[in-house]
Amino acid sequence: MSGPAAAARRPRVTVLGASGFVGSVVLGALAQRPLRLRAVARGAVAVPPAGRAEVEVVAADVTDPEALRAAVAGSDAVVHLVSHRAGWRGAGQPEEALGRTNAGVMSSLLPALRQERARRGGAPVVVLFAGSTSQAGPDAPIPVDESAPDAPASPYDRQKTAAEGELLAATAEGAVRGACLRLPTVYGRGAPAGRGDRGVLATMVRRALAGEPLTMWHDGSVRRDLLHVDDTGRAFLAALDRPDAVAGRHWVLGTGHGEPLGRVFRAIADGVAVRTGRPAVPVVSVPPPEHALPTDLRSTVADSSRFRAATGWRPLIPLDAGLADLIANLADLADL
Repeated sequence: MSGPAAAARRPRVTVLGASGFVGSVVLGALAQRPLRLRAVARGAVAVPPAGRAEVEVVAADVTDPEALRAAVAGSDAVVHLVSHRAGWRGAGQPEEALGRTNAGVMSSLLPALRQERARRGGAPVVVLFAGSTSQAGPDAPIPVDESAPDAPASPYDRQKTAAEGELLAATAEGAVRGACLRLPTVYGRGAPAGRGDRGVLATMVRRALAGEPLTMWHDGSVRRDLLHVDDTGRAFLAALDRPDAVAGRHWVLGTGHGEPLGRVFRAIADGVAVRTGRPAVPVVSVPPPEHALPTDLRSTVADSSRFRAATGWRPLIPLDAGLADLIANLADLADL
């Protein structure tokens, strides 16, 4: 059967933060599926290229509980990728302002979804939330997995942990089917219509393109688990495909390999030199600034073996290929 009746039976998936770095990638991947897809963001959202989904764009400030309730009405699944514009560090922002976005949205989302289920009945709404591997704190084991106790050391991590706790408590009550995917350092080109990567690797590429030295707050031996944004997007789709397998807990994502940042920064300097024809910029160590966090100066590697076993997901994009693509993209944007 085709037409409106068939379309109405398609599940409705709502992406909160659909114009963001990760959100735009998730949106683009979901647009290729036979869904009713709702893209929610404060600002403009570019609809992905023609796919199989019926796409609805909703402009809303989801820190407003009424706007959020309207945005998620009728959803079968919600992917919560909203973050404060200041990013994960939130430098210069009061913790209260960060909390309204990073934790407050969850506090409004769950009552809205409880009301939605009471109104229409049926299975609880699936909710996926993006957390961070840094919620385990600066003394987390290497590699970190789901068994590590939480010790959030920054406002961002405290808010993520609080929101995750609310989600998992609501799941235990049967109000929703929720899971948290804790992300390591995510990098990459991202979706053409989405917000660009504001992370450390993109920052260093931009500096190298501008001919500026690349600075490290350590000797370069600190390691990071670097996960490409396309692999991150596929992880959310894998979790959506297996809600019963993932609901009720948090999951650690990553490649399982920690790259020394000194080596990564030198690869960026060399890759930009090849692109521009100029000498490679220097990579130098500098004292950490006052706003540096303990997690900035400690290695992080993520063991995602449990998530891989539960969902069949695995990262596919090698770091060298991902960096080359990021350099090409940012050089094109800079007209170099």
